[in-house]
Amino acid sequence: MRQFSNLDEKATAVIRGLIMDGTRKANSGHPGGAMSSTDMAYVLFRYHLNFDPDYSEWINRDRFVLSAGHESMLLYSLLHLQGRLSLDELKRFRQWNSLTPGHPEHGLTAGVDATTGPLGQGFGMSVGMAIAEQVLASQLGKDVMDHYTYALVGDGDLQEPVALGAAATAGHLGLGKLIVFYDKNNAQISGTTERADSTDIAKVFEGFGWHVQQINGHNFVEIDNALEFGKNEKDRPSIIIGHTKMAKGTASQEGDYHTHGAPLSPEEIAATKTKLGLQPEQFFFVPDEVYNDYQANFSEKRKIVSDWKQKTENKSKQDGAFAARFDSISKNEVTSDFEIPVFKAGEKQATRASFGKTLAHFATQTQAIIGGSADLEPSNNTKPFADISGEFSKTNRQGRNIAFGVREFPMATLLNGIALHGGFRPFGATFLVFSDYAKPAMRLSSLQKLPVLYVYTHDSFYVGEDGPTHEPIEQMSSLRAMPNHILFRPADANETAVAMKIAYEIKDCPVSLALTRQSLPVLETENLYEKVRKGAYILQGSEQEIPDLILIATGSEVHLALAAAKLLKNKKVRVVSMPSMELFEQQSIEYKNIILPPEVTYRVSVEAGSTFGWGKYVSQGWSFGLDRFGESAPAEVLESKFGFTPENLAKKIEERLP
Repeated sequence: MRQFSNLDEKATAVIRGLIMDGTRKANSGHPGGAMSSTDMAYVLFRYHLNFDPDYSEWINRDRFVLSAGHESMLLYSLLHLQGRLSLDELKRFRQWNSLTPGHPEHGLTAGVDATTGPLGQGFGMSVGMAIAEQVLASQLGKDVMDHYTYALVGDGDLQEPVALGAAATAGHLGLGKLIVFYDKNNAQISGTTERADSTDIAKVFEGFGWHVQQINGHNFVEIDNALEFGKNEKDRPSIIIGHTKMAKGTASQEGDYHTHGAPLSPEEIAATKTKLGLQPEQFFFVPDEVYNDYQANFSEKRKIVSDWKQKTENKSKQDGAFAARFDSISKNEVTSDFEIPVFKAGEKQATRASFGKTLAHFATQTQAIIGGSADLEPSNNTKPFADISGEFSKTNRQGRNIAFGVREFPMATLLNGIALHGGFRPFGATFLVFSDYAKPAMRLSSLQKLPVLYVYTHDSFYVGEDGPTHEPIEQMSSLRAMPNHILFRPADANETAVAMKIAYEIKDCPVSLALTRQSLPVLETENLYEKVRKGAYILQGSEQEIPDLILIATGSEVHLALAAAKLLKNKKVRVVSMPSMELFEQQSIEYKNIILPPEVTYRVSVEAGSTFGWGKYVSQGWSFGLDRFGESAPAEVLESKFGFTPENLAKKIEERLP
């Protein structure tokens, strides 16, 4: 049994002092929860967390996700004791251009493994990290990949249903190296938790197949023992329910929910420091003995990292396949220069089908693609990938297809966790209309610059008989509004294959594909890769010829635009395929003016969805789309009723010609 000393008590007192000082100086923040979680987080970081003191991105480090991201001053204080953050940065908590923002941000602060704050999502990301660790261990060997994933969650996290969906997945998959601390302090911003919730979390998680422990979250020995039990539980993820007091250690406000979302008063801070054995007049103070004790095992950690590096070097020399995979992970170049399938012009194929064939083809070229469908494998066409990659399960850790079930939002959080872990390019698939369920996690993909691939099939009212609940209208406009996100809506099988190749070349943002249910003819287009990479290109017409009007279309409506153009007699019509607005916006003014000459002001956008967002391209023209919800009927009936026919489009174009 580990022996704890007065220095441990002093360290946690110092951490609580930093939390109080940081939030007070910022006049903003959440001290209460951070102080209730301090003891559990301290024991984890001081005695259990495996990391490289000199390099925060070591691939085999234990991962830690502060899902309760509002407790960020706790994490920053621990990172300061690790030597990753200066005291000056703690003093700049929540200030412009600091390394200590209001909620942890991945990619900004060394030691922060995930951007958190939207409650419940950190929990899901930790599940994704645990999945990635298991699959990488099966590929590289447990002598190279062998770490735990830890998360700290609060009452609010578990009130968000996304966390429970992720927890059900983790239990089903038997992720034994995932350990979650639940700081059960029974307080939240608006009052005590009993006002809104009476769930027996222990029973819920037992039902999910988790290993459940309940402890005094302020008792070092109980915390330490619970971590040991959790690490020894190989077949089930563990949740440690720590019963704690909000604002633990304060002079007069222990248990007070008001401390959740507001700094303590100067008077309360002074009285609390006195109670904790600190000097009230000292701010942001850490004694040398606390630093020295906290970092006492750093030499041991450095030895572990050094031995690991030697092991990987020796293994690389002996195993070429291992060396190639390990090198690609180290350089974050996990996908190769994919060879893409070529589809014959004239054949008819839904872009969801060409996606499935292309994904399966890519899966034969790399071990880095992982993902699955939200219970829509036949519809999303991810089954060919599953057949090649095998199913990830309790008994098959090498499988790379994940059965997410009907859990779009949890699925997306897991994808973020896999991407954050490193070593893979994850994807998730569902219907486009259900992108609304995944959107909050997609936003975090974009914020964290994660190369997650979102695959959205059934991209328009051509879904047909499923009716308006399943027919997307505003979803593409919504996705295009998201910063640092790229949407492709390809026009045929070859555009789809090329878009996927480009998607896997992009490393700093998520990419979405909007794919058809219905079959489309394969077009005959040269140099397609270069054209699609620029977001838009001339499909009909010539750069040298100034047209009378321009039709700009995406996806299935490219074919509608081509057919309508044939009916416009005595007019020079240019048809532009625009598979990606975002990539087109990245091009030079010169290129944009070639595709959409400024002098050609009569332009018509054509897309089977909301016209919102097309105004910037149509100049003095107009947008043809669908700004109402769909109907339940066969696709060909809806096509006629909504006017998506060449004859109707050509007629409207002629009627509105200047």
